[in-house]
Amino acid sequence: MPRRPQRHMPGSGSDGTEDSDSSAEREQTNSSESDGNMSKRQRLTRASTRLSQSSQDAPDLKRPADHDESPPLTPTGNAPSSESELDISSPNASHDESQAKDQANRDSDKDLSHRPKRRRCHETYNFNMKCPTPGCNSLGHLTGKHERHFAVSGCPLYHNLSADECKVKAVSREKQEDEVKAQEENHSRHATRHQTPTSKQSKYKEQVAELRKGRNSGLPKEQKEKHMEHRQTHGNTREPLLENITSEYDLELFRKAQARASEDLEKLRIQGQITEGSNMIKTILFGRYELDTWYHSPYPEEYARLGRLYVCEFCLKYMKSQTILRRHMAKCVWKHPPGDEVYRKGAISVFEVDGKKNKIYCQNLCLLAKLFLDHKTLYYDVEPFLFYVMTEADNTGCHLVGYFSKEKNSFLNYNVSCILTMPQYMRQGFGKMLIDFSYLLSKVEEKVGSPERPLSDLGLISYRSYWKEVLLRYMYNFQGKEISIKEISQETAVNPVDIVSTLQSLQMLKYWKGKHLVLKRQDLIDEWKAKEIKRGNSNKTIDPSSLKWTPPKGT
Repeated sequence: MPRRPQRHMPGSGSDGTEDSDSSAEREQTNSSESDGNMSKRQRLTRASTRLSQSSQDAPDLKRPADHDESPPLTPTGNAPSSESELDISSPNASHDESQAKDQANRDSDKDLSHRPKRRRCHETYNFNMKCPTPGCNSLGHLTGKHERHFAVSGCPLYHNLSADECKVKAVSREKQEDEVKAQEENHSRHATRHQTPTSKQSKYKEQVAELRKGRNSGLPKEQKEKHMEHRQTHGNTREPLLENITSEYDLELFRKAQARASEDLEKLRIQGQITEGSNMIKTILFGRYELDTWYHSPYPEEYARLGRLYVCEFCLKYMKSQTILRRHMAKCVWKHPPGDEVYRKGAISVFEVDGKKNKIYCQNLCLLAKLFLDHKTLYYDVEPFLFYVMTEADNTGCHLVGYFSKEKNSFLNYNVSCILTMPQYMRQGFGKMLIDFSYLLSKVEEKVGSPERPLSDLGLISYRSYWKEVLLRYMYNFQGKEISIKEISQETAVNPVDIVSTLQSLQMLKYWKGKHLVLKRQDLIDEWKAKEIKRGNSNKTIDPSSLKWTPPKGT
């Protein structure tokens, strides 16, 4: 058989020649192999070739180390002591090569066939994590979609449910969502032009009203005793019993919202944006309130990993322990936000704080706000903004109620960049006061304003309610015959786009003969007026005469 040209192996010299001993033995090996085996040999990896040659070459053959590749690790994590310990079999290896490798393994008396395979890093799972709820084994999930949970938000036991019940509820929710999607697909895209609701919408509204009839009825004595016993037994480690407190319809809506929030938190945990129990502030001590946080805020790691933060309610400085907070409060001279007081009526005041002049305070305010806002992205670049901080005064100082920020120079005429009402002051009318104050500033500036998008969920609800109230009040006081959207915008300082969207939601806008007509629905106006009379003279309104402010010039 003619001699094949030899390939340069790791043991060959730089000039193409080899050592005499290895050359003679390799010639014998090459002459005995068939052409098919030789073609398979060429597909072997370099490491596999060296291993097969070690069984055929002379024992005194020495090969230089290959500096291009580092030796692989054994399952123990250490480098192998010899090349015979490497298990680097190739699926393309020939039958002769596998026999040679088995012979080498027998010679070294080391059989690696029963050695366990090395686990990859991404396949490892941390089973040391455990749900903090007492008595919970971390099995099941509130959403019914996951096998395990490691946070209270997804714990079925905390919500007084079982894992099987969560799965059943998940199936029913999916069916309802599919039905809603099917109805939306069949709904006409021009449905906003209809003046009156469709028959299906009216029927659904009647069904909801029927389901909600019993939501204001009080609990019987037996139910009260059961709820109190549950509270005394489990304390804060379990969710309070919610059955019979409200209607079944509203309770089911609340359960759906809980499951959706739990699913969102689970996605954030899987993506690594939050780490349950290690890098997310759970509660803050703010004045005389202890507040549960809603979202992650980028506080420094040494503070965020504590899980509980202590914040001065006047200067907003954050601290690690209650002892440090108590010492700080004994020395803190702040009793109100920095800046100029531009509004005061009764106990309510609004301070204008410049982000350039009071940078630290505004940064701390943004970090605090991010704990309760999902869409906020501004933390440190506060210099281009003005902050309007609303406070409520008593004998101890001016307590933070909420705030909104505003660009000094906005090309799109945004009158609000970010708005927040503190959780302890929510559902008391302060959110509408902040919105009304922002539009009051736009009126003084003789501009038309609109909030910056995207709005948070609570912010969107508050703005829609405010726009509805403004339009109905305008309709109630309007005495003319033709209503112009431009005139409404100039008088209320509300952007025409927001006016049109509100009119569409109220079904007060109709397209007729190529024109959009504004309809004056007397039933909605009468309903709004009845609520105003029932509310009476509330102090949760902004008085334009109490504003002492001139638009700032420049930055």
